Amino acid sequence: MSMTPGANPSGDLEFSCLGCGSILKIPASAAGRPARCPKCGSVQQTTAPAPGSAGSASPSVPESASTSAGTTIAATPPLPGPPGSAPSPLVPAAPPSFTVAGVTPFRTAPPPAAGAGLSPSKLTAGRTRIENETDTKRLFDRIMSEISKMYVGQDELVLGTLVALFSNGHVLIESVPGLGKTLFVRSLGRVLGCRFGRIQFTADLMPSDITGAPIFDLKNQEFRFRPGPVFTQLLLADEINRSPAKTHAALLETMQEFRVTVDGLSHPLERPFLVMATQNPIESEGTYNLPEAQLDRFMFKLVADYPREDEEARILKLHSSQQDINDRLEHQLETVTSPSEILATTMLCSEVRVDDRLVDYINKIVRLTRKWPQFHLGASPRAGIALMQASRALAAFSGRDYAVPDDVVQIALPALRHRVILTAEAEVEGRKVDELLTELVRSVEVPRL
Repeated sequence: MSMTPGANPSGDLEFSCLGCGSILKIPASAAGRPARCPKCGSVQQTTAPAPGSAGSASPSVPESASTSAGTTIAATPPLPGPPGSAPSPLVPAAPPSFTVAGVTPFRTAPPPAAGAGLSPSKLTAGRTRIENETDTKRLFDRIMSEISKMYVGQDELVLGTLVALFSNGHVLIESVPGLGKTLFVRSLGRVLGCRFGRIQFTADLMPSDITGAPIFDLKNQEFRFRPGPVFTQLLLADEINRSPAKTHAALLETMQEFRVTVDGLSHPLERPFLVMATQNPIESEGTYNLPEAQLDRFMFKLVADYPREDEEARILKLHSSQQDINDRLEHQLETVTSPSEILATTMLCSEVRVDDRLVDYINKIVRLTRKWPQFHLGASPRAGIALMQASRALAAFSGRDYAVPDDVVQIALPALRHRVILTAEAEVEGRKVDELLTELVRSVEVPRL
């Protein structure tokens, strides 16, 4: 249905919005181009007026107005005018710019600023860009709201950790000391209603110090298993690269199979189970490189940087008083969920639809890392699984039941940066892993869904 009014004295073309019925107008030179209503946000394709009917245009609403590259074109709405002013004009649409974080298919909002990282406010919501208030999205919003009461900034760290938690993954955090990683894990445990544990990795730490070991019970005259600190739900492995490989091996089975085997007996871990390991990028003396098998167990490698100026000022106001941190965690934060609800939500995230073309897109990105000339070692199939699971969780956090290429691009760097190894030539040239992965992702054609 369309509206064809009389000619406008100003020469503009007028028609009604099919979404909300408002009377809208566009310049005559913009006829035939897609545009978006500034009131309801619906995108519709305008058609050029027929001969003899100047001053009118007929809108049509395709499923999505797109270019040949599969990118939705949407107009930027103007600022609202004062009451009683002329009808709001529809500004002709312009193609969005492509950034890496990223290659932004089907985007109907301005792209995020460079280096903005992961943030729920920067997630897009598919073709319609309408966020549904699902149970998963409401739970995610409640968790983020509570954590922000105690932990300031570091959006990429917070969102990446929650994505890993609801995807049965683990995270490796690279940051300098003093950015509040322990406070974040403790706050997360309080908000989620999960138990929190911490292991300080040192050069003399033994595997049994992590998993636990049998001890002799003098009363019963028999050995019984004494669980180690790994038997928790949120585990902070602090400075994990300060221990040798034999100590890291104690976490391999734990992170992959969620159990500990000692003396031939398997002891299951309570779910949900999330390992957050930290390593220091500055100090190199007394550290060990993590084995490739250990690195591949982590779903994400997140890089936490210093907070912005306004965030650091808020940190100073929030944590400069001599209040007991345990008391603040107890009284200022509310428990908004439970382990059983987390497990149920994880199952709901696994039901998010991933189109076959999106599966091919993920597969191409992962396989291309093995052929990229600056990479000595590419990503394993586990990287593709991580991208699939994480894109489902991101879609669920946005209130969608389907994943889009935006979701894959958002988590491509955290999911791949620790799974590839640079060649000696690339290291000599000073190339960075994130820079090369950015070029790689840009080179893969984005599917049109």
